Amino acid sequence: MSLIRLYDTTLRDGTQAEDVSFLVADKIRIAQKLDELGIHYIEGGWPGSNPKDIAFFKDVKKVSLKQTKIAAFGSTRRAKTTPDKDANIRTLVQAEPDVVTIFGKTWDFHVHEALRISLEENLELIYDSLAYLKQHVAEVIYDAEHFFDGYKANPEYALKTLKAAQDAGADCIVLCDTNGGTLPYELPAILAEVKKAVSTDLGIHTHNDSECAVANSLVAVEHGIVHVQGTMNGFGERCGNANLCSIIPALRLKMGRECVNDAQLKALRSTSRYIYELANLVPNKHQAYVGNSAFAHKGGVHVSAIQRHPETYEHIRPEQVGNVTRVLVSDLSGRSNILAKAEQFSINLDSKDPITQEILENLKEMENKGFQFEGAEASFELLMRRALGTLRQFFSVIGFRVIDSRRHEDEMPLSEATIQVKVGGKIEHTAAEGSGPVNALDNALRKALEKFYPQIREMRLLDYKVRVLPAGKGTASITRVLIESGDKDGRWGTVGVSDNIIDASYQALVDALIYKLVKDLEEKKG
Repeated sequence: MSLIRLYDTTLRDGTQAEDVSFLVADKIRIAQKLDELGIHYIEGGWPGSNPKDIAFFKDVKKVSLKQTKIAAFGSTRRAKTTPDKDANIRTLVQAEPDVVTIFGKTWDFHVHEALRISLEENLELIYDSLAYLKQHVAEVIYDAEHFFDGYKANPEYALKTLKAAQDAGADCIVLCDTNGGTLPYELPAILAEVKKAVSTDLGIHTHNDSECAVANSLVAVEHGIVHVQGTMNGFGERCGNANLCSIIPALRLKMGRECVNDAQLKALRSTSRYIYELANLVPNKHQAYVGNSAFAHKGGVHVSAIQRHPETYEHIRPEQVGNVTRVLVSDLSGRSNILAKAEQFSINLDSKDPITQEILENLKEMENKGFQFEGAEASFELLMRRALGTLRQFFSVIGFRVIDSRRHEDEMPLSEATIQVKVGGKIEHTAAEGSGPVNALDNALRKALEKFYPQIREMRLLDYKVRVLPAGKGTASITRVLIESGDKDGRWGTVGVSDNIIDASYQALVDALIYKLVKDLEEKKG
């Protein structure tokens, strides 16, 4: 069986979802994660539509990717102009991506009502645009927008649009269920007719408006599709896109199709959670394969059975996708959770060791308060090291104070932080200003510690996110702060939780600094 090529459009189609927005830096980090996951194509955006996407295509060239190809998205040329003079087409070429994907009209209704041109002229738009791009880009993919609706309305014309794309030299023709209304039983007969009309490799792009996006994608693969488009966590406009977090394990584990390897598949859950965190969204605990509840067992009959043979109530082994079995009502469930987390972070723990129970109790207490360690692996490692007694005390904070003041009505507020730290018996008392209280506190901490640990100067605060827990309590709510830091060798995440946003930020900042010192000390020992 041929390789199924995975095409991720989280960074383009996914960002059209309500409440989803990524900074350029977020998009770069997500692209790196998707590359590690084994995704073959990453659609970075529409460079002709906004400056952010133009910046992404410029910055992603500075990143070393192992296997994935970066695709730029756009549309066919406008009517009454040639491809070489069409601003959108020119911008696609200027972005210098590995691949260009353009969409064109398949549905005669759209040709008449949206483009307001003749059916024959639409065929020319498709052919001219793809033929021009093939002269300037190594690989060109054609998305046949509204294909299934167009086929149902006028099958003869819908197939003509695909033939135009094939004649122009498209490397892959993707059949799009743009409105998401097609049902799985409809696909086989339509795909059979498409394969009679064109010989080019075929892809599928489905939306979830009828809750069938994943099913439609899998049915399409069963009937000869070799290219599957979707988004992580199903992000997308309206009801979302086909969810790659469900498609990938279904292809690999259930259909036996080659797409990612076993090691990459184990990173599925962590990649899903990472993208939720960067989107600043609460992960869907009931999400198939990767959700917290996907392999959680509560009923007594279920618990008894899965302790003997997990297959009795689990359709796959959760470890295959980076998840774990959870028994919700027993002490064993907590112990197994902590051991799974320890294994994930390469920390050697024995289930019978009293330290394991201590870590378990700490973890339960912290999670009850709102801590969450997906995206904050450094804080979790420090938690483990503290319990094991292997964490050196590099410094202690005696106290701090943060003051915000607005001196004039037309000026921005000024933040100042004062802090006292103790390092090896010496007390350092410093103050620093910043653009906001968290930045001021970060500056003061660094200023106090850099004379003792000059390597802290290499460290940068890369991202800062705040989440209210739970919603609905207004200014009395608990807040969780997630901070991503980095140096020349890597990045790490830390977390803090408090009813005071400055205190939560302080916790995450201190963990970030300690982790940097631990990491450097381990490297020296190694």
